[in-house]
Amino acid sequence: MDRIRLDKWLWAARFYKTRSLAAQEIGKGRVQVNGQPAKPAREVSANDLVSIRKEDPPIEVRVCGVSGARGPAPVARLLYEETPESIQARERAAELRRLAPEPGQDLSAGRPTKRDRRLIDRLRGK
Repeated sequence: MDRIRLDKWLWAARFYKTRSLAAQEIGKGRVQVNGQPAKPAREVSANDLVSIRKEDPPIEVRVCGVSGARGPAPVARLLYEETPESIQARERAAELRRLAPEPGQDLSAGRPTKRDRRLIDRLRGK
């Protein structure tokens, strides 16, 4: 077995929990093979470059092996290797998320009280 359907490979490599979920994501255009949009029945083989948009920076992996059966996670990890550019992009995004200020940090006192709301309305001219 040197070629396999894309949706089946994504399921076997544990990128998606079910094959139908993998097919849906492929249909939405969130998976590309060698830089081109793919269909669920597209066959992948070793050395194909697969780009998966599950998170903010897409994950780019090179297919190392094919398997039609979903096995344990350590075995599934052997089916692909992530590209160095993808690893750097994910690390950069993680660092930016870590350094970003907390969105609710400005609200030190919590929700505005009724009195605060009236003052805000007065400032706005209502």
